[in-house]
Amino acid sequence: MSREATCELCAVPGGAVLWQSDACRVVRVDDPHYPGFCRVVWNAHVREMSDLPPVARQQLMAVVFAVEEAVRRLFAPDKINLASFGNMVPHLHWHVIPRWQDDRHFPEPVWGQVRREGRVARAAVSDEKLAQTLALLLSQPNQ
Repeated sequence: MSREATCELCAVPGGAVLWQSDACRVVRVDDPHYPGFCRVVWNAHVREMSDLPPVARQQLMAVVFAVEEAVRRLFAPDKINLASFGNMVPHLHWHVIPRWQDDRHFPEPVWGQVRREGRVARAAVSDEKLAQTLALLLSQPNQ
């Protein structure tokens, strides 16, 4: 069985699809503690950024930056974390994670030790609103 046949991100979208192109997709991660947590997933099974030609790298990062901007506008986090690991799922994808000083893990990464329990209420933003904002940003020149 090929790697692609067993790859989670080749088999399923990885979250609620907010935007997609032939090259990549943006999905919202269902995490009640981190509203606005998104992933930008390269559609083809690629392991590393350096496996992409330079133009594709620029295209992917333009989408990552547009997602960051949309999340900042709509969720007003204290900080955004950008991460591309792929240790568990070796398929090229970026995490765009809004962070607040009072979130469960701050200042640790969201995969780190929980520092405080409970869930602080955050502004509710629908998938539709996030998708509209993202589409607007990606339709602008230089995106």
